[in-house]
Amino acid sequence: HGHGWNFRGVFKRDREGNLLDKDGKIVSPDDPEKWRKQGEGKFVPPGVNPGKAVHLMDIHAEKGMQCADCHFAQDSHGNGLIYGEVANAVEIGCVDCHGTADDYPTLRTSGPAAPPKGNNLELLRNPDGQRRFEWVEGPGGRRELIQRSIVDPKLEWNVRLVRNSVDPAAPEFNAKAARAKLMSKLGGETGKFEFGAGITPGNRAHEVGKMACFTCHLSWTTSCGGCHLPIEANWKTAVHRYEGETTRNFATYNPQVARDEMYQLGIHQTTKGNIIAPIRSTSALVLSSTNVNRERIYIQQPPISAAGFSSQAFAPHFPHTVRKTETKKCTDCHLSDQDDNNAIMAQLNLLGTNFVNFVGMNAWTGLEKGIEAIRVTEWDEPQAVIGSYLQKYAYPDYFKAHLEHGRELIEWVRGKRFGPKLSGEPHSVEEFANTHHPTGGAARCLQLRGEYMYVAQGKNGFEVYDVASIANKGTSQRIITAPFSPLGHDAKVGSTNATCMALPTGQSISTERNDHIIKYYPENEEQKMGEIYRYAFVTDSVEGLIVVNIETFNDGEPRNNFIKRTVTWNPDNVLAGARHITLGGNYAYIAANSGLVVVDISDPKAPRLAAQLPLNDMRASALQFRYLWATTAEGLQLIDVTKLDKPVLIPEATFPIANAQRVYLARTYAYVAAKQDGLMIVNVTRPL
Repeated sequence: HGHGWNFRGVFKRDREGNLLDKDGKIVSPDDPEKWRKQGEGKFVPPGVNPGKAVHLMDIHAEKGMQCADCHFAQDSHGNGLIYGEVANAVEIGCVDCHGTADDYPTLRTSGPAAPPKGNNLELLRNPDGQRRFEWVEGPGGRRELIQRSIVDPKLEWNVRLVRNSVDPAAPEFNAKAARAKLMSKLGGETGKFEFGAGITPGNRAHEVGKMACFTCHLSWTTSCGGCHLPIEANWKTAVHRYEGETTRNFATYNPQVARDEMYQLGIHQTTKGNIIAPIRSTSALVLSSTNVNRERIYIQQPPISAAGFSSQAFAPHFPHTVRKTETKKCTDCHLSDQDDNNAIMAQLNLLGTNFVNFVGMNAWTGLEKGIEAIRVTEWDEPQAVIGSYLQKYAYPDYFKAHLEHGRELIEWVRGKRFGPKLSGEPHSVEEFANTHHPTGGAARCLQLRGEYMYVAQGKNGFEVYDVASIANKGTSQRIITAPFSPLGHDAKVGSTNATCMALPTGQSISTERNDHIIKYYPENEEQKMGEIYRYAFVTDSVEGLIVVNIETFNDGEPRNNFIKRTVTWNPDNVLAGARHITLGGNYAYIAANSGLVVVDISDPKAPRLAAQLPLNDMRASALQFRYLWATTAEGLQLIDVTKLDKPVLIPEATFPIANAQRVYLARTYAYVAAKQDGLMIVNVTRPL
């Protein structure tokens, strides 16, 4: 998560993953000059891009700048005050050196830790006595700002001035930059997307003071899908602090997913003026613990914060990947007239695209009369999926054994119980277990959250199973209905024929903690969770929609795990034959005999019919930003839900499939279970 990310080999690509050169042309994977041009050495001078593929190095670093060329004495040594986070202790800001579309820079610091009138950068001098910043007269008598390196006395550069980039008379004028910076925000209302010097600052779409400069000017953003911290008991190691002591527990820190193509936006904190800024996944943790008997007492559990939120946190972030050319384009944040960025918009708004979902050690399946956890990954880091390329390269012997099993995920024990000289090494034996548990009815929908599995199981209703010990070799029954007598635990709601269920989030959360901190610590400015996060929503083909309060499973106290119906909703039998449910915001999209039924669940205790859309034998649905894809007797059908409560069928976008059943969306592809045709993969980049 540190600045080392910025020196990764991240290159300019299109959305299909093709490498691009400086002119936006595709660089062939076989081009011998894609990384280094002929005659170029391992290192190139500052400002020179090695090879044809464009290395997305921050423009400041590319010019030869060091950290100290932006972060001066106060940023490096502090000002004697205590701040809640490091970023709050920064005094420098983009406009301090680059100015705005209306004004040249004042060379006064304006960051959150700057003094009221800012520190004057014109007073700074380098060790050789030269001014660090100096205004000079350029060609045609225009003002130019020079900055000199604090590290290399021979290195200096012209500072790009925003005002010149929007001035048609300036040599640095950039028409695209001018349009972006001077665009009116009224276009969405009037239909006239005007721009230019006549648009006053308060009416601009990308107004200074309401949006961070690097929101548009970054080239890529670091993002992490989570770090796995498995703690091993009875493993002596040094404490990683200053005491110099040792501990009997050892935990490694293993990044699970590090990606560079995610671009997401959010609102900055109060100290930064609540401006729009890029967001990244940060401090996302999953925890595991192995005791002295090498029993995995819990695996890959995300902790819950004091405010009730999941550890899969997102936070504003300055990625230090600013570029002049490879910046964000209009369609990275706004709807494309080609209608080809629906997944991009879903990602931008933190709605997710199902592309990098965390699988975990097991894949869970619903059966006709049971549920099963199938072991699909290694335990050691990197935690490769069995049969994947990563396993092939990281664990070639294990991959070979998988091939010998015919690529089948069988139950077996790998390794020897004793190593050389009869030593029992920590990972000498690895058990691969596929755990089954009967449900009594058909498990059509199931969802794992934390240490519990939520299942809609047909005639056996809705039930929540305790799966905390799914990887514990010391436990004989790894999926249980209760950790003790049923008299002290009832996690089942009976119903006639529970066909599906959905949770508003797959992350571990605590609405009770959230209520507490909102009430007693308003100064924390925590966001209040919506009411839907207290409940599970279950469809029953006879009874309709059943709402169940499941808060008890997140309070850490198993002795009060009793659940019951909060409400059963089916006015005029509108949900007859209900068989699938998808949640989107405060709405439930339910497949029923009549077609698509949209239910407003903003008040879960009083659901309300929002809309109905007749469809021919609707089976299931999946939602991504503006569109809902539904499987029906016609195949895969597209429904516009730009207005969530007003679905509009788009018949011309129907993709015929003989027997489409369930559908899963992952970025720009729909994966459809198609009975006799197997798995069908449909490209939905352009839904229409």
